[in-house]
Amino acid sequence: MFAIENLRMTFVAPGNVVVNAVDGISLGIGTGKLITLLGPSGCGKTTTLRCLAGLERPESGKIVIADQTVCDTENGLFVPPSDRGIGMVFQSYAIWPHMTVFENVAFPLRVARDRKYSANEIKERVLRSLDMVRMSGYETRPATQLSGGQQQRLAFARGLVREPQILLLDEPLSNLDAKLREQMRVELKQLQTRLGITTVYVTHDQSEALALSDEIAVFNFGKIIQRGTPQEIYRQPKSQFVADFIGSANFIKGRVKDVQVADHTTLVETGHGLFRCIFGQAVTAGQDVLVSARPEDLMLSDKPPGDGFNAFTGKISHRVFLGEVVDYLVDAGDGEVRIRSKPEAEFQIGQVVHIGVSPQKCVALPS
Repeated sequence: MFAIENLRMTFVAPGNVVVNAVDGISLGIGTGKLITLLGPSGCGKTTTLRCLAGLERPESGKIVIADQTVCDTENGLFVPPSDRGIGMVFQSYAIWPHMTVFENVAFPLRVARDRKYSANEIKERVLRSLDMVRMSGYETRPATQLSGGQQQRLAFARGLVREPQILLLDEPLSNLDAKLREQMRVELKQLQTRLGITTVYVTHDQSEALALSDEIAVFNFGKIIQRGTPQEIYRQPKSQFVADFIGSANFIKGRVKDVQVADHTTLVETGHGLFRCIFGQAVTAGQDVLVSARPEDLMLSDKPPGDGFNAFTGKISHRVFLGEVVDYLVDAGDGEVRIRSKPEAEFQIGQVVHIGVSPQKCVALPS
């Protein structure tokens, strides 16, 4: 549905420092999919979205939307945002406070430059968009009398009213409280799936990315450093940054002792003994690596495991009961390890415990 090729955008920061906001990225996705651009503040994800929307003019690169080239710096082509067939929802919602719900949604149709909509067409499209987001009956309500969740739905309805080919969402849930954000996340995914509309979603919230996406592109310093399904990004990170940014991870220093290329496994020697691991990026014997394991994948026991691999001991230094899970911090000698465990088997502060992890649940990452 869209393709970005070798996109570049720089800014000059204070002190005349040139910042590569977007550093030669290429990206695209098929029709009806939702892709999330995920990363910390200042990594280039929003600038990429704004270039796709036509709100920023890149220094180099090419952008194609639904087989129409909308930006080609080499040939001097730049199509304005109003002619790109996109809908956009901003972080601030950008709702007009002096307008009713109906007029807010109708606004993109009234100012459209590519065609003139009749009064009946406007009414039909506005009512259809409001029905999509479960806002039927609110047409005459002043925008100032809406709750946070209703304002968010209104922003979605306005983004959909022109039946765009692509919907661009820039951190649309960040202004909502935690419980409403979780509810809107479910509604947004259901709406996107039902409409089958190609969606580009920008966020720094890992939970949103994992819950909503068909694919995730992880950004850092203006580059895409890993792309894949939520499961691939979470379970098979290719760098310490991705493992640490997506959820929580423990890291144990080690050195590769042996590599089995056929099944993508390696044997790593650490200060806690030998670990069998999988690897995302190729590693070689003698290479320094970090063994990464998620807190929920580490298993606590008061008895030592059988074969001696992927196991070490420690002493519980802290515990927090969170209802469905208990978070433990375990002093493992050269640092603390975080473990998330079911509350059925409780361990106490100061207790010596044995820790184990499945070879398929730990990843060897280049150090």
